Amino acid sequence: MKNIDSKLIEALRAKHVAGEPVKVLFVCLGNICRSPAAEGLMEAVVATHGDRHNWVIDSAGTGDYHIGDLPDRRMRAHAARRGYDLTHRCRQISVSDFFDFDLIIGMDESNLRNLRRLAPTVETEQKIMPMSAFFDDTRHYDYVPDPYYEGAEGFELVLDLLQGATENLYNAIATN
Repeated sequence: MKNIDSKLIEALRAKHVAGEPVKVLFVCLGNICRSPAAEGLMEAVVATHGDRHNWVIDSAGTGDYHIGDLPDRRMRAHAARRGYDLTHRCRQISVSDFFDFDLIIGMDESNLRNLRRLAPTVETEQKIMPMSAFFDDTRHYDYVPDPYYEGAEGFELVLDLLQGATENLYNAIATN
């Protein structure tokens, strides 16, 4: 894992140890592929560890293109083949999200730039991290690519990247 704000992760680990829920928001452009997939995979990770009560997990988009829609049908199909049910309804990030969530994770550099621009305070901007910070060192990616205009392999790649990253995120916060 790389580019992790260890101070922020330590604060979230302390919150988790104290039994307070850790609140994570995953963000991409339209909230129909990458961020709802990250949300669904993270939900599965915490469920596998029997730790649902210690987490609040959501996703949003920086754009307002698909508000109220389910995630892209192709992403839902690829996720379902792996046993994940993506039922999130797409929404746009709001100013209140910067105050409500402890960690805001952007999927690519464009998302991160938009998040930094939208952050209402310096303190809320410090909650923003790239998803790639939780990639295994063996991954040759520094962002989660948008599969929207890709074929099946694009959706599978995104799920592969997110499976490892969400497990690493969980382990960074929930294990000592």
